[in-house]
Amino acid sequence: MTGILTSGLEQGLVFSFMVLGVFVTFRVLDFPDLTVDGSIVTGAAVTAMALTNGWSPALATATGTLAGFAAGTVTGILHVLLKSGSDATNYGPKLLAGILTMTGLYSLNLRIMGLGTSATARSNVPLLGEPTLIESIENLLSIELTTWRLIAALAILALVIKLVLDWFLHTEVGLAMQATGDNEQMIKALGVNTTVVRIAGLGLANALVALSGALVAQTQGFADIGMGIGTIVAGLAGVIIGEVLFGSRSVTWVLFSVIGGSVVYRLLIAGALRVEQIDPTDLRLLTAILVVIALATPTVRRKVVRM
Repeated sequence: MTGILTSGLEQGLVFSFMVLGVFVTFRVLDFPDLTVDGSIVTGAAVTAMALTNGWSPALATATGTLAGFAAGTVTGILHVLLKSGSDATNYGPKLLAGILTMTGLYSLNLRIMGLGTSATARSNVPLLGEPTLIESIENLLSIELTTWRLIAALAILALVIKLVLDWFLHTEVGLAMQATGDNEQMIKALGVNTTVVRIAGLGLANALVALSGALVAQTQGFADIGMGIGTIVAGLAGVIIGEVLFGSRSVTWVLFSVIGGSVVYRLLIAGALRVEQIDPTDLRLLTAILVVIALATPTVRRKVVRM
């Protein structure tokens, strides 16, 4: 039981940054961005290659995060080039922009992980023996990060990122970003350049996703091309579960809800995988079922109350 709890908490906190990024695109910008399946690998790949080439863990993690920002920016630019007319509800160009970036990132990530080797591309970069951000924190504080200390460190980092994101969303730019997702035509009439705002928002969201990828690579000890498969579904699961369980009364509160949803989702997955009848290959089916249950819960709850 303790193993399920610690595993779920650690994975939930590591992936909470990815869920926050999905929240920014889907809830704040009203942009169904599929780039995240590729940008999480980009963050991991860039960080892993930087570490294997002698970069400091902090600098490597920051570089991986910036690579994710660049990926999101590309999606925003592609959306500008592809969109037809001024209909803010037209999801075709939004989906296509994300799909194109995600597809391109697959080959780019293979190339990144092949840098400095005899192969032009490779699908996996091991980090065994390489310094990581966790080891840097241990050296800085002169303590060993046991499982619970690591969970506490990740929780503090998640809280810091949450507070910074909360502050940003209440700035003039952040409010313009929220208004762009709610009513683009209205905010355009007030003189706001929604194109720039959306591109910046997509960059920010994918930077958070890439940060998650960088941390995943360092905690798991490798970066792999397949680690991004199903990221968008897992991110949506975290967002939806968090909103259903903890509510979404305000932006400040919903950011806590999203982090909580990420942890609950990973706890459910960790617990389910301990059941003998469930194999790791059933993970995607299990995720789909959890999302359906989370989506259906509010409707069922309302019907029960009316009865």
